Amino acid sequence: MFVIIGIIVVFGCIGGGYFLEKGNFMVLLQPAELLIIGGAAVGSVLIANPLSILKKLVSSSIQVFKGSRYTAAVYLDTLRFLSEFFDAATRRGLVSLEDDVVDPSKSALFQKHPTITKNPEALYFFCDTMRSVLIGGISPHDIDHIMEADLEILQKKSRAPAAALSTMADSLPGLGIVAAVLGVVITMGALGGPPEEIGHKVAAALVGTFLGILLCYGLVGPISQNIKKQVEDQSEYFSCLRMALLCYVKDIPPALALEAARRSIPHNVRPTYEAMDKACRAARGAGVAA
Repeated sequence: MFVIIGIIVVFGCIGGGYFLEKGNFMVLLQPAELLIIGGAAVGSVLIANPLSILKKLVSSSIQVFKGSRYTAAVYLDTLRFLSEFFDAATRRGLVSLEDDVVDPSKSALFQKHPTITKNPEALYFFCDTMRSVLIGGISPHDIDHIMEADLEILQKKSRAPAAALSTMADSLPGLGIVAAVLGVVITMGALGGPPEEIGHKVAAALVGTFLGILLCYGLVGPISQNIKKQVEDQSEYFSCLRMALLCYVKDIPPALALEAARRSIPHNVRPTYEAMDKACRAARGAGVAA
């Protein structure tokens, strides 16, 4: 919602100021200039990035308008899942959960928590880590090192769409100048004609520079920054998972492992201890009943 409001504020204020100066909005309607700038910008992104990053770029841009997926409710459900998993592992032994870890799509435990199952990166990270623990013969330090390497690769992959969009934003002012130069070339060819026609062509050329700068600093650049912030939110979420798993493999009691994970959650989305305790007690009760 705030992204949409921000876009409305940017374009509304610019358009409002232009209107107060009695500007002619029809002069700003230059489809050819927009085609040159937008088409060249999109083409440069297609040249510079593979298909996997382009797909991620589209999904990340859509997610900007939906807001961060890592809300307080998501963190609370994650803590509830961790509590239920650790409790089952304590009662029945971790080996009894091997089938759940190997194929979580058929696991009743996993399917009760769509927060995990609908987040493929988190699901793979958790299951891959637990599979390494099940293999045995590995120290907590080595498990932590494996998780760190896994998260470094994930973060590098997650930053790629923001970097691609940032490069696109940086190119827009230059492409605006390209459109303006082409407009000047057209204007030079019309010299000797009616002054009104020449003035219209000069205005159209200047609109190219205007559009390039506006799209860079008023739309594409801010969207790129928003994607970077969502990557940071993802990193904080995985830090929570990493903390819980590391405490578990160190044989720290599940209750303390959950508290350590909770304390690693950012304050603005961190559940209270009472909320976590209530949710986890309910999850443990359901697990015992099952």
